[in-house]
Amino acid sequence: MARLIVDTPGGTYPVHIGRGVLKELRRTMARLEPTGAVVVADASVRAIAQAAAKHLKAARVKNAIYVVPGGERSKSLAGLAGLLAFLERQRIDRGGCIVAVGGGTVGDLAGMAASTWLRGIRYIEVPTTLLAMVDSSIGGKTGVNGVRMKNAIGTFWQPSAVISDLACLDTLPRNRYREAFAEVVKYAVAMDRGLFDVLHRESARLTAGDQDALEDVIERCATAKALVVARDERDRGPRAILNYGHTAAHALEAASRFRISHGRAVALGMRIAANIAFALGLCSERLVDAQDELLTTYGLRDEHPRVSLDRMMAAIPTDKKARRGRVAWVLPRRIGHAVIGQDVPVRLVRRVVRGAIA
Repeated sequence: MARLIVDTPGGTYPVHIGRGVLKELRRTMARLEPTGAVVVADASVRAIAQAAAKHLKAARVKNAIYVVPGGERSKSLAGLAGLLAFLERQRIDRGGCIVAVGGGTVGDLAGMAASTWLRGIRYIEVPTTLLAMVDSSIGGKTGVNGVRMKNAIGTFWQPSAVISDLACLDTLPRNRYREAFAEVVKYAVAMDRGLFDVLHRESARLTAGDQDALEDVIERCATAKALVVARDERDRGPRAILNYGHTAAHALEAASRFRISHGRAVALGMRIAANIAFALGLCSERLVDAQDELLTTYGLRDEHPRVSLDRMMAAIPTDKKARRGRVAWVLPRRIGHAVIGQDVPVRLVRRVVRGAIA
């Protein structure tokens, strides 16, 4: 088992990574001593939610399970309202807590509810997808989608613990497992050259789901994110590096009405960002090819649903980091290093996006 500490102004908490670490819920409950709990779970992981509830019961914590439908549609103001109403019916007081069991959608929704119910109660992340383990469960970003913008309504609210049990990945659909490597490649290209080399060297083991290799990769990604969040909890500057590939990805998700998975959208978003960087002379063609080769190795081929170029271009300026309609792009310079806050001519963006979605 790997264990690391995330230390931010908003809270300091452990991240447990390994097979069988769901039992850490009992120790976490002993530390927090909650007056009650609600387990918020994706409909596809009911068995894991029930196992979590048993650990809470063993720790003598009264709890109830609240199941939400899978997919981005749950991340809405209506979905948040339903969860808050359930917390009220369960009479969760300020000493209570939420346990989020599921992928990034559940974590974002449950975290948002925790940050607003009674002006803030504690919550624990139990990510059940690889994508959530390497990224969304750490850092305290919560939120729901607006009518046009993804994650437009949210808060910064750090969890009290993150428990990443690799056994949860046993039932994860193969395509969702592979797609999560887009976020892993993000860390490698933008922040960690050593991880890029690991992904090349260990591709056979990782694509096969080897637990030892996977634990090491998850720990590297979690550590990288923890270091960035410690420096910039509220996304005022350096944390923007984590947005590599996401400006175009979020626009693609919106333009496709969420018919594309987040992982595949990020893969295309990184391809777009790298081609923009090459066109601006910021990186070499070799980087563009190396990134494309690695994405393809993990099954992230250049595939996506047909979308309208105009619809996607209209969505790009709605990026949360945009100011007065101008987008601050994150672009790669070399493997393991990207730069933030880059202004890119709209004409160039349109040309690259057209080539990417043609």
